[in-house]
Amino acid sequence: MDLIKVKLLDGTKTVAKGQTIQEILAAWPGQSHPRIVAAKVNNDLRELSYRLEKDVELTPVYLSSTDGIRIYRRTLKMVFIRAAKEIFPDCRVKIMYSLSKGLYGELEIGRHVMEKDLRRVEERMKEIIAADEKIEKIKVSLEEAIQFFKQEGLTDKVNLMNYKQLPEVSVYRSGWYHDYYFGYMLPSTGFLKEFELVFHLPGFILRFPSEHSQEKVPPFVEQRKLSRVFYEYEKWGQVLQVSDVASLNRIVEEGKGGDLIRLAEALQEKKIAQIADEITKERERIRVVMIAGPSSSGKTTFAQRLSIQLRVNGVKPISLSLDDYFVSREFTPLNEKGEPDFEALEAIDLKLFNEQLADLIMGEKVEIPRFNFMQGKREYRGEILQIRPDQPIIIEGIHGLNEKLTQSVPKDRKFKVYISALTQLNMDNHNRIPTTDNRLIRRIVRDSQFRSHDALTTLRLWPAVRRGEEKNIFPFQEEADIMFNSALIYELAILKRYVEPLLTAIPPDSPEYCEAKRLLKFTAYFSPLSEQEVPSNSILKEFIGGSCFVC
Repeated sequence: MDLIKVKLLDGTKTVAKGQTIQEILAAWPGQSHPRIVAAKVNNDLRELSYRLEKDVELTPVYLSSTDGIRIYRRTLKMVFIRAAKEIFPDCRVKIMYSLSKGLYGELEIGRHVMEKDLRRVEERMKEIIAADEKIEKIKVSLEEAIQFFKQEGLTDKVNLMNYKQLPEVSVYRSGWYHDYYFGYMLPSTGFLKEFELVFHLPGFILRFPSEHSQEKVPPFVEQRKLSRVFYEYEKWGQVLQVSDVASLNRIVEEGKGGDLIRLAEALQEKKIAQIADEITKERERIRVVMIAGPSSSGKTTFAQRLSIQLRVNGVKPISLSLDDYFVSREFTPLNEKGEPDFEALEAIDLKLFNEQLADLIMGEKVEIPRFNFMQGKREYRGEILQIRPDQPIIIEGIHGLNEKLTQSVPKDRKFKVYISALTQLNMDNHNRIPTTDNRLIRRIVRDSQFRSHDALTTLRLWPAVRRGEEKNIFPFQEEADIMFNSALIYELAILKRYVEPLLTAIPPDSPEYCEAKRLLKFTAYFSPLSEQEVPSNSILKEFIGGSCFVC
């Protein structure tokens, strides 16, 4: 019997070559945790069904991690689609976007879906999960996969496979059901202990545990405003005739990328103008315009473009930067790791900010501070600001939707805008493109272009950024008066050229290697598009360079 050495944090063990990760962990005292859903093999993410053939270092991946949630969610999605097809054999399932801590999708069965239809699907899902049915990965040639999907009538997958660069495709099988999924799966259905299926007209929300709630599905919170934004931008995709990666690639390869860029930018400009019109109608009431959103959502460019549209309407806004109201560095609050938390609300001198904001609104002269980031303290340089009663103040920052930031201003005197890159483009009907991935790719490119950070540094910082968003931004997004989607349907075809060399440079011995590898597999599906016709005022220019605004 051939033997190999497997190293874990608590020691090294000699095992038989060819065993699966699941078998090895099950026989290892203290490592058969029910919430282990995968493992990293020398920094490379692998499924529990992966067989080890040589000496390795093994790191379990728990459900409490981002990778763990992705695998759980993906497997649950597969079980849902299989169950739906068993209840409604000719149905069509479309997984569309993230909503209310779950996945929103639509089920086409030839008539309107009712709640009792979903309950039937839910019961079948529970039966499949209770049976702990095996999920198998089958490698087939690209030609075989295309032929199979043609026979199944899955034209969206056939079109996607035409852009796959490798000669083999990994197809997953659960019972009779076969499908292609971008990413890894659990070894069997029995791992899916918790889920919820919520009826949400005209579709459903498939909900699952989160990184912070692994034992149960977190409480349901309806996100009506966010849902409306996704619906609006789905219609935009129909106007642009782009519904998935394959249709985007087709437009690029037909030489129509320039037309697509102009249409997408025109739709965004129209939306910004509509927001400006809404503010202008209430110009006597609205004194402060708050702009908030997660990292790499394009807040800076949006604020500049909104200001221009307001000026077109005869309104002359002024801007105030929250960064200038940071407390001195020695007073910055610490996070749970004892590190300075610059994204905490308490990192801002709320007393000074509110005093000056109130004085400005009352027409008083105010000497505004400037924060010296080199010295880590505020400075006063004799800059005096005074505004007229018809001049709104635009404030852009992550805490803009939190009422605690602007306590001195009555709620009805504020207009709040939530901005994010809410990706409406998916890979195919069953494989969505997460909004988070879109923003992460933007940030990797921007950090390289303007902040002297390589992709490795950005990926290392990203988990902390995400924690800050979950704490300081997402809980308040439904309080916005309006939501703006900064995603451009063509942008990943352009960002591809910028981000791929940066990701390729990450070495295999880095803990971030598996994330870089995942993003590279994802961007490989896109046909590259030249940025030549992207206008200088585009939000995308904030990340790739060449913006007419100082970002």
